Amino acid sequence: MIVRHVLITAGSKGLGKMMTDYFLKKGYSVTATYRSDKERADQLVEIYKDKQDRLQVLQLDVTNKKQIDEVVDQAVNRFGRIDCFVSNAGPYIFERKKLVDYEEEEWNQMVNGNLDVSFYFLKKIIPLMRSQQFGRVVFLGFQGVNNTPGWIYRSAFAAAKVGTASLMKTVALEEAEYGITANMVAPGNITGEMKESPIEESRQVAETETPIGRPGTGEDIARTVGFLCEDDSDMITGSVIEVTGGLDVIHRHLTK
Repeated sequence: MIVRHVLITAGSKGLGKMMTDYFLKKGYSVTATYRSDKERADQLVEIYKDKQDRLQVLQLDVTNKKQIDEVVDQAVNRFGRIDCFVSNAGPYIFERKKLVDYEEEEWNQMVNGNLDVSFYFLKKIIPLMRSQQFGRVVFLGFQGVNNTPGWIYRSAFAAAKVGTASLMKTVALEEAEYGITANMVAPGNITGEMKESPIEESRQVAETETPIGRPGTGEDIARTVGFLCEDDSDMITGSVIEVTGGLDVIHRHLTK
């Protein structure tokens, strides 16, 4: 019996940790990366010390192509295959600034760390998936990414993620013959503690803006990503899955 292996970038905390939790509990082996928070990475290893035969935690700066190659090689050397690739890591500028106020270095960091990195990973991983005749690729986006919205003060990040959504759809078409699917999950407004909270906990919190009446959680995202990675989810490819509790379908004029 094949033990499926998933590589998750930024898999040691936040939404990524919830994905790591999900896949380990489902019996997958996991390579999870972290950028700089070694304390959280060590905590993850400690939590799953009884599953060290199925967990590998590696440091990775996704803007460093050499490190990307090394992480993929280490994942394959340890587990023999990469069945699922979840692209969760990517830089984000929290400061509110308009396009003309971006420094060239900031622009390049956003585009390289969110779009170019997708190219580098896929160039390395797709041939492995082709040889297996199986693969699942899942990118993380943002609410509305499929409609190429403008996002004031987030121009570089938005442009990079929308570009990634288009790249995902192209890969879905090009690699379907090899049993490889590619999709994107677009989380709604999941913030603070909710990133690492279970669904049941969120049901204790009233949320007036979300039609379903509760905030989204990391578990919501992990369950969606996990479903897209299942063997029998091959009919879903080239899709952007919104996980927003209904926020993405509200006609804003009707809410005022």
